[in-house]
Amino acid sequence: MNKTLFDASSVDDVTSETLHAIIGFAEDGVRLDKAVAMLLPDFSRTRLQNLIEAGECMVDDKICSTPSRKVKAGEQVVLALPPLEDATPVPENIPLDILYEDDDVLVLNKPVGMVVHPAMGHGAGTLVNALLYHCGDTLSGINGVRRPGIVHRLDKDTSGLMMVAKNDFAHHHLSEQLQDRSLSRVYHALVLGVPFPPKGRIETLIGRHPSNRLKMAVVKGNGKDAATNFSVLENYKDCLSVVECRLESGRTHQIRVHMEHHGFPLIGDGLYGAQSTKTRSVLRKGGYDDDVIDAVIAFPRQALHAAEISFFHPKTEEEMHFTSPLPDDFAALLGVLG
Repeated sequence: MNKTLFDASSVDDVTSETLHAIIGFAEDGVRLDKAVAMLLPDFSRTRLQNLIEAGECMVDDKICSTPSRKVKAGEQVVLALPPLEDATPVPENIPLDILYEDDDVLVLNKPVGMVVHPAMGHGAGTLVNALLYHCGDTLSGINGVRRPGIVHRLDKDTSGLMMVAKNDFAHHHLSEQLQDRSLSRVYHALVLGVPFPPKGRIETLIGRHPSNRLKMAVVKGNGKDAATNFSVLENYKDCLSVVECRLESGRTHQIRVHMEHHGFPLIGDGLYGAQSTKTRSVLRKGGYDDDVIDAVIAFPRQALHAAEISFFHPKTEEEMHFTSPLPDDFAALLGVLG
């Protein structure tokens, strides 16, 4: 018995594909969806479940639409893949700062002001629109839809490194790395004040703010575990500091929420930042003149940059590491601080 016999060949309709697999002894007695996922690792289990439930799977020449059905060694599974659906967002020719790209993954620098996903009020000009144009037919689809796989996100006004999957296998593999923390992300933030001790770990639950639905907050219940490791990189007159943040989890607004909760809000953060009167008072006590104080208060976005990312390539398993220098606006503000 050939445990992992696998064949993928085009059928008469060139827009479809038929995948063949023979159940081996290792898969004997397991669920159909799990067995097929073991034999066809290029596809996510979710997508395979959807195809089975849609009646696209045959076991020994009989349609089987029950993913939980137990399979037996020697049974032949035939899975019909419908053509990829076009993604709803429209491809747009928007320049991208790409650091690395191959058939499976893409690493880029997201600029300040770019929204990642199309949403209400941001139907165009997003990173997804740009990626659909740039990648074109090299996208083999995520869960049957021709679209880029966004493994992790950055807020609109956060700059820096993002990683994108170009197919089901890469998306599944990288998402697992995000869960088991083998995917590493490092951010640099300019905050009001200087944490002491200069290194620490913030661990809380993060959930929706009880009264402001636009905000997240540290909560006592009904939240998700979140942990951020921080260390001070630069101290500006004991008034401001550049803090390195290493994430153990990826909650919405995590760094912004955690640093504000710890007493060191990000400069320029209109949602979680300190009041301008408090910022002005702290900087004035540090001896900064009005021009510098005005520049800090006028900084138009949260001073947060995704500076490093490390992960294992989903196909080669090679460890990959990328760094990104601070963008011009962030670097210029630090230059003013001296």
